[in-house]
Amino acid sequence: MKDSDSLKDYRRVRRLAIRSLFEIIEQSSEGTVIVDKEARIVWINERYARRFGLEDASRAVGQPCEKVIPGSLLRQVASNGQPILLDMMDTAKDPLVVMRLPIHDDSGGVIGAIGFALFDELHALSPLLKRYLSMQQELASTRSLLRARQAKYSFAHFIGTSAASLEVKRRARRSASTDSPVLLLGETGTGKELLAHAIHNTSPRAHKPFVSVNSAAIPETLLEAEFFGTAPGAFTGADRRGRQGKLHLAEGGTLFLDEIGDMPLPLQSKLLRVLQEKEYEPVGSNEMIKSDVRLIAATSTDLEAAIKRGEFRADLYYRLSVLPIDVPPLRERLDDLPALSEAILEELRSQHELEPEAMTALGQHAWPGNIRELRNVLERAALLSDNLQLSSEEIRAAIGTVVPIEEDVAWGRQAAPLCEETYSEARERFDRELIQARLAQCRGNVILAARQLGLGRSTLYKKMAALGIAESH
Repeated sequence: MKDSDSLKDYRRVRRLAIRSLFEIIEQSSEGTVIVDKEARIVWINERYARRFGLEDASRAVGQPCEKVIPGSLLRQVASNGQPILLDMMDTAKDPLVVMRLPIHDDSGGVIGAIGFALFDELHALSPLLKRYLSMQQELASTRSLLRARQAKYSFAHFIGTSAASLEVKRRARRSASTDSPVLLLGETGTGKELLAHAIHNTSPRAHKPFVSVNSAAIPETLLEAEFFGTAPGAFTGADRRGRQGKLHLAEGGTLFLDEIGDMPLPLQSKLLRVLQEKEYEPVGSNEMIKSDVRLIAATSTDLEAAIKRGEFRADLYYRLSVLPIDVPPLRERLDDLPALSEAILEELRSQHELEPEAMTALGQHAWPGNIRELRNVLERAALLSDNLQLSSEEIRAAIGTVVPIEEDVAWGRQAAPLCEETYSEARERFDRELIQARLAQCRGNVILAARQLGLGRSTLYKKMAALGIAESH
């Protein structure tokens, strides 16, 4: 027979293929059943009938399929003509993996359905199920990591309507529309990290990762690896598979460098290369990796004074301070105290309110720890108070030692004449006086003083050394 003749007989070939397919599945499956348009059983093989308690398969003919096979969905298939290619069906013995297909007449109309119980030993599916579960776990892990690398705050979380607060938010919103580095300057506890989150969330990179690194919280020996990552086996004890750094994790998104003033000089030069060349080299590697990261840095250190002391690179400072934003201390925006207090108490899920005298007491404290200290005070007062109205006495007790606000400082003037001090000198003087006062209150306990100031212990030690403050014993 010629090939052309065999092609003309395609109807016969198709019919034989369908019959062969049916016979193969029927013989190798756990059971087969056929129903008509009304889901009455037309035929069922002996093996399937015995599974459902029938000694004679002919006794099932004419009965509704659900009466013989509880849980059957063949009626649904015969009704809507939609196949169910792979499904699990519970039975009294064991669950079955089943397939259900509609049956059409020559005109294409649905006249019934056929069901195959493919197998009842689910271990045959175990490779597929294991692969599926593995993929689900990888997906869940990726989603969890992405959620962990997302910014948590928006500009709505930066509470305040004072002129100083509105100016900060105005500059921060403007910076969000660019890819230029942002430098957030301000004392500890003023909300610099919150602003970094908000800038990222408002930027075109909002759907990408937000990764934070605190330069003061990581030992200098580990900071470079934490920042740039490591090549496989880069040093003794290093991961043989290598380790991704924060720059890699932040790819396409934003990298927030907190307390950048504490970054070691060698790492500062490498960071400058990332900013200028948009590339970096993992520790122990000769491979240059391209980087697309928007950088936001923050510090409570006077970087200009640090440059004079040789502790911070001037070229890095000028590269970072393209968009500097000074975040004012709380004592310079006391008008925001009512709104901040209300927001903090609401966040604490507290029903407490402040008496007018208590609000006055809050306004008489210099807040060296700023908003972080305010939250600490309100939480302590709410926990210790038996009344829903917090009094001025309870607020003062929660504060402990009140640091008074000088009238000229409260109005934004420096205590020393402007002609005698530069900004850097005035700030350095304030830092020295504040740290010395807090150390005196804590009787020389550096750990306690650092906690009250909202600083890390190592950060306070560095500031003490830079300011020439000796540790008392």
